[in-house]
Amino acid sequence: MTMPTSDNPERYPFQEGLEISVPETARLHAAGMPDSEFLLIDIREPHELEIARIEGAVAIPMGEVPARINELDVEEDTTIAVLCRSGRRSLDVTLYLHQQGLAGARSVAGGILWWSDRLDPSLVKY
Repeated sequence: MTMPTSDNPERYPFQEGLEISVPETARLHAAGMPDSEFLLIDIREPHELEIARIEGAVAIPMGEVPARINELDVEEDTTIAVLCRSGRRSLDVTLYLHQQGLAGARSVAGGILWWSDRLDPSLVKY
């Protein structure tokens, strides 16, 4: 398998200010930054997490985000990378978080599918 060379999926309409690339997310996540500076939230459902997951990501299913937003002990400009399967649900959650005043929220462009393609082919695609 040839690894892609772009940070985002081909023909992907990356939205600056709303999204973050998989390599940048992985770099920040691996840096071990405190939650006050960077937080990776996986909004997929528990059955999806059983298939593939990023170690250390905070699991909050999409439907629980409004009720659990107070668990996010972060500042408004903290980078919150929101991960889903393909980047669609995470973009919706990112927009919601922006409406709640969390301007640092970013959807992980291409989701865990692109993470598998770009960085870790051992992650099962589904």
